[in-house]
Amino acid sequence: MNNMNQILWTPSQDQIGASQMDAFRKQVNARFNLNLNNYHDLHQWSVTHISDFWKAIWGYMAIEFSSDYTQVVDDETKMPGAKWFEGARFNFAENLLRLRSDKPAIHFKGEAQPVRTLTYNELFAAVEKLASALREMGVQKDDRVAGFMPNMPETIIAMLATASIGAIWSSSSPDFGIKGVLDRFTQIEPKVLFAANGYFYNGKPFDSLEKLNSILDQLPTVKQVVVTPYTESHPDISPVKNGILWNDFLHDNPEKLEFEQLPFDHPLYIMYSSGTTGLPKSIVHGAGGTLIQHLKELRLHGNITMDDTVFYFTTCGWMMWNWLVSNLAIGATIVLYDGSSFFPNPNTMWDMVDELGITHFGTSAKFIDACRQEGLSPKDTHSLASVKTIFSTGSPLVEESFDYVYEHIKTDVQLSSISGGTDIISCFAGGNPTLPVHRGELQCVGLGMDVAAFDDKGNALKNEKGELVCRKAFPSMPIYFWNDADGQKYHNAYFDEFPSIWHHGDFIEVNEHGGVTIFGRSDATLNPGGVRIGTAEIYRVVDAFEEVSDSLVVGQSINGDERAILFVMLNEGSMLNEELISTIKKSIRSNCTPRHVPAIILQTKDIPYTINGKKVEIAVKKIIHGEEVTNQDALANPESLELYKNMIELQ
Repeated sequence: MNNMNQILWTPSQDQIGASQMDAFRKQVNARFNLNLNNYHDLHQWSVTHISDFWKAIWGYMAIEFSSDYTQVVDDETKMPGAKWFEGARFNFAENLLRLRSDKPAIHFKGEAQPVRTLTYNELFAAVEKLASALREMGVQKDDRVAGFMPNMPETIIAMLATASIGAIWSSSSPDFGIKGVLDRFTQIEPKVLFAANGYFYNGKPFDSLEKLNSILDQLPTVKQVVVTPYTESHPDISPVKNGILWNDFLHDNPEKLEFEQLPFDHPLYIMYSSGTTGLPKSIVHGAGGTLIQHLKELRLHGNITMDDTVFYFTTCGWMMWNWLVSNLAIGATIVLYDGSSFFPNPNTMWDMVDELGITHFGTSAKFIDACRQEGLSPKDTHSLASVKTIFSTGSPLVEESFDYVYEHIKTDVQLSSISGGTDIISCFAGGNPTLPVHRGELQCVGLGMDVAAFDDKGNALKNEKGELVCRKAFPSMPIYFWNDADGQKYHNAYFDEFPSIWHHGDFIEVNEHGGVTIFGRSDATLNPGGVRIGTAEIYRVVDAFEEVSDSLVVGQSINGDERAILFVMLNEGSMLNEELISTIKKSIRSNCTPRHVPAIILQTKDIPYTINGKKVEIAVKKIIHGEEVTNQDALANPESLELYKNMIELQ
């Protein structure tokens, strides 16, 4: 691949000197009498001196607590099961609500609606009223509270009120199917359910109440359903079992907000794996690990300060929502958007950037590619003067999308492709304000994350593709899985492959300057002739063709070997003839290797994606092998799977 090491952006010395990452490095040098000169030195120290590193982070982030910790970690090689910050007592919500002022905490923009703003004082008052009402109805520490909500301020208020009591929050997005919601919530048996009466998408209102009733039929533990009016101001909620409107539920004369003081590893969130291959795993994240890891990433790797306005395009069913909300602990302003990113026109997001002065714009690789396909050039149509950083995640960001950002969005911007997951509610690799951006690469491995690419014998590789592993414990590992008394499900998920080493299931390469390239999920890795190939390598080439609007590649077992099958969705007016097939194959051969060339290229009308915007290669692979895909509710477009059944060309 040409220009792989091409540098697209470099921070100035002034920018580096003004960054929180550099301030932290200097503080570490002073505190531990060290001479760490740059990020490479700092990262090396952070993974060889795990306890000192996290102690330094705790101090730098000025976490609010009522009792201090007695030790940072009992055993950093113990995975799973390391105990962090024992003795500390604190509250997650208290840390997110520590700023009290009339500064905007949240800007909310619903699809094609005016912006609604809440200040930090208004947010605090709303949380106080809701927490008081929840306590009065009997919500206690460790109870589960669930959200079936659009990405709106009430969702955050409900989460913070829940966390202030020490109850556990779990949310799913209202565009999930009934089965998808039940697959998640029946496992955790919530006591209270927050919902909106509906949501908007692509200019249309969708009713949630009918779906809600079907969900409640199978959730007998729910004592109260609190409904936020959204698509209409006075919805009729009389059919909703145990239903009450948001304003009627709130306490007019609330008790003073009490923040329960809880241990560092008290459960905060229950998150779910995407669940495309079976029942979603219910992953429980602790309050302390989530807070300290998010502050590290947001402040040091994202360089976010209280003067910034941060946006991430997400639903409440994706961990980027949790990541975005943690910016409140910094005192930054966060922007929530609910609806289609392309409604009423493809420039909607860029209009919002200028309207609200967004400094950190977070999105998916898919959105950037959609803007490219649409032929947008925001730098010619918008000011974007406020934007300092663009975050991208969800799937690997291809080289052409890096080029597109710098050519058509903004030349002077830090493009931070980041990668981690729901499993760790954070990132293994991501951005860095002190390092250059290389084309096609994530800038660095995160501080305190001892990440490597392993071969199948457990040897660390440099400049070669391997399995993403983490060799030492870190605070945002799940504290446990729900309903997994002996820890077997948890162990099987990450520690089966390499004993006591976190095995993540991504196929990656770490190069000599510390940059990271991600080649897709290992379970979707192709294996023709025994050579492992990441699907992202093929997408990089194919998606650059102007005829192609999207593509999907899977392996098909045949005669004891595997062959790669490439499906392409074409733009209107293009057709898949011998000439295009031959050009695509040639381009893959010259940009990758002869082994990467698919055996068969077929046209398709649709490609399955999860609701969070991830391509679902595994489901298609199952279908072409005649297996059943049981859990289709995690998909945004499950009907697309029909296109891949009994294909004559693959017999």
